[in-house]
Amino acid sequence: MTEQGEKRIGIMGGTFDPIHNAHIALGECALRELMLDEIWFMPAGNPYFKKKRNVTSGEIRCRMTELALQEKDRMIMSDFEQHWQGETYTADTVTRLQEIYPFARFFFILGSDSLYQIEHWYHPERIMKLAALAVADREYADRPRSLREQAEYLMEKYQADIRVLPFPEMDLSSTELRDMVRRGESIAAYVPVEVNRYIIEHGLYKEPEEQA
Repeated sequence: MTEQGEKRIGIMGGTFDPIHNAHIALGECALRELMLDEIWFMPAGNPYFKKKRNVTSGEIRCRMTELALQEKDRMIMSDFEQHWQGETYTADTVTRLQEIYPFARFFFILGSDSLYQIEHWYHPERIMKLAALAVADREYADRPRSLREQAEYLMEKYQADIRVLPFPEMDLSSTELRDMVRRGESIAAYVPVEVNRYIIEHGLYKEPEEQA
């Protein structure tokens, strides 16, 4: 907590289908670098950008997230987005959080790709007004500007508060892990032990994903 009593809370959003070690490592980096009191890992409710496939139920994704964080200090699974009807948008989530927790300072933790895409999100100006952005430091050769230049551009245009984390993003995605499970390959090296056990015991990701 700050001297004024303001709680610093990181928000790690995503489908977490499944949650994996890179998610947790980024959270640990954000806790340390931003001096956060807590990080809330928030499995998405009904994400508008995942219409092309069937997302695993929120109950299952929340349970996997709980299992992944059970031994982690100050890392908490939040089912906040599971209680809202319809499609979930980051702008609405941040707005609701600020209304419910007016004395909290929120830091929305992003992968570096998202910093280039955020202007195409639903009401990006609202996101950047209500929450600071924390982004993993990874440069891309095919981008029109460097990550730090993109951060400076958004800070000037939206008066955004953007923090670049010294975290080289891992080339690991939930999509790749689901594909590995479908091929009968082990993902034990890429997810927490309890998450791997849960996936095996419940036979998750065995069937092909349905495409819209």
